[in-house]
Amino acid sequence: MSAAAVADSYSITARAREIFASLLPLLPAEARPFAESVTIITSDARDGEPSHDFPYLPCPFPETELASALKALEATMCLLIASDRFGSEMERNATIETERASLFLLMTYVSTVGGRNKHHPQVREFLKDTDLHRAQSNIYRRLSANIYPTKDDRYFHLHGSLLSDPSLEMVALPPYREELTEYEDVVKVIGDAVKKFSAAELEKGAEERKQAGAICLTTQEWAETEQGRIAHSLPPYVLEPVPTASSSGPTPWPQTDSCKLLSGIKVLELCRIIAGPTIGRTLASYGASVLKITSPNLSDVPFFQVDGNAGKRCAELDLKSDEGRKVFEELVKEADVVVDGYRLGALDRLGYGPEGLGRLLEGRGRGFVYVRENCYGHVGPWAERAGWQQIADVSTGVAIAMGKALGLKGNEPVVPPFPMSDYGTGSLGTIAVLHGLWNRKVHGGSWIGSTSLAAYDTLLTKQGEYRPAVLEELFDAHKALGLELVCTDNVDVVSKKSLKTLKELAPFLFDEGYLVKVPGYGFGTKEARASGRGDAVEECKVVKGTVEFVGVETNGEFEGGTRVNGWDEARWWQTIAAHKRV
Repeated sequence: MSAAAVADSYSITARAREIFASLLPLLPAEARPFAESVTIITSDARDGEPSHDFPYLPCPFPETELASALKALEATMCLLIASDRFGSEMERNATIETERASLFLLMTYVSTVGGRNKHHPQVREFLKDTDLHRAQSNIYRRLSANIYPTKDDRYFHLHGSLLSDPSLEMVALPPYREELTEYEDVVKVIGDAVKKFSAAELEKGAEERKQAGAICLTTQEWAETEQGRIAHSLPPYVLEPVPTASSSGPTPWPQTDSCKLLSGIKVLELCRIIAGPTIGRTLASYGASVLKITSPNLSDVPFFQVDGNAGKRCAELDLKSDEGRKVFEELVKEADVVVDGYRLGALDRLGYGPEGLGRLLEGRGRGFVYVRENCYGHVGPWAERAGWQQIADVSTGVAIAMGKALGLKGNEPVVPPFPMSDYGTGSLGTIAVLHGLWNRKVHGGSWIGSTSLAAYDTLLTKQGEYRPAVLEELFDAHKALGLELVCTDNVDVVSKKSLKTLKELAPFLFDEGYLVKVPGYGFGTKEARASGRGDAVEECKVVKGTVEFVGVETNGEFEGGTRVNGWDEARWWQTIAAHKRV
């Protein structure tokens, strides 16, 4: 078969269905028959021959296909829960359009506040300033998170995270250089500093300072590390009983007046950035009551709150203060689910890890589900290392594969565009929550679900790169539209350039019908926010829930809107009759 014929024979939907079938054994046995009622299609397949069935996302691995498969797993669990909770008499099914699964992987890049997207030069005036240390807003500090060549001809992803000082100090640079305002000038200054160190020295320095940072590895090198071997040996999410939780019998579904799938399920989300908040966002889209708790003393990326907080209430608590702990412990007594997006062990040290909650909630008569996500996983020598999406992408080999697909030489890496591994990890965490809730309903007890960015990337790379003919056609199409990238293009630049070519190559992804207008509480101009809480409401556009159901009621258009961190009081807003469960 010729290269052209190989490319012509490739089908996103066919590959997505294969991945879905291969991952189905992750789910409880009772769920698997419901997979027959889940369909993966392209949106235009409803009208005839599909024309959106060839890859378009600029990544050498099957991101659309894996996202579609993960959403199909979510849908399968939703159909199981709906049948158990509301009866099996009604006909139910679910459809995943691969275009909507693709859009799920770049939600923050298509969301808007006041008509302004993430790259709009004046968007910051519409956002709550949660960038407490200027790690996002100052170009010099922002580029402390980037890939740079090292002294020993390797590549290292420095990452200043939300506090750039330690990473800059590590390479003998000052915390601020206000005179540096141009991208190229900053890259040269930081690049020259990084070049004085070997990759191993930088890795050691980052670990000593508890900062994110990683050597760029190939997929084979990752598989040969101890952490990589562990990631390859484990399923993409692990579900196990909470060892300290008191024994409790099966917990019925809450009794509510609503028919939404997860109505009455209360979720405490302790997360920032994207992956963890995506778990809460998706559970909110399925009807759960999600209360996001952030600290007033910790930074978060302001724009990510536009889309990431859709469907939730958002409050601030200082869990290191007596008052904050008192309020939190009252909230958690009613929670069914806790989502932990912090570094492994951070909440344990406050007494609010899964084992601590097991002791705190002893005797309440029903179990809980605790799902945690981090960079490298819950076991292994790197488990407690700091990390972001880009760190997982360079550690697992995805970035070097991206560089090769772009035609770069010598293992020069490029971070993939968009927060795809963040969103994929969010889907894995959502599946773990749904599976945990099912276990609590059927078997009783409390359950810990664990996943990570590296787990998602390992799952992705296990699917293999596209075949050479497919890969060449995909990247040639993007290059023909002007996509050129190098290692020192940071995630913002990579995503902005990729979004431009993607809009030309796949305009069907950007259908306004995939978005919904919602009120954005706490967003708006500084003047509006200063005028009083009631005036600080700005129209936002966010991506609708990905799965289309028949016979299952959800909250996929996010009734209640979105909001900035800390907008609401720290209380449950949806009251249900105490302990009335069916």
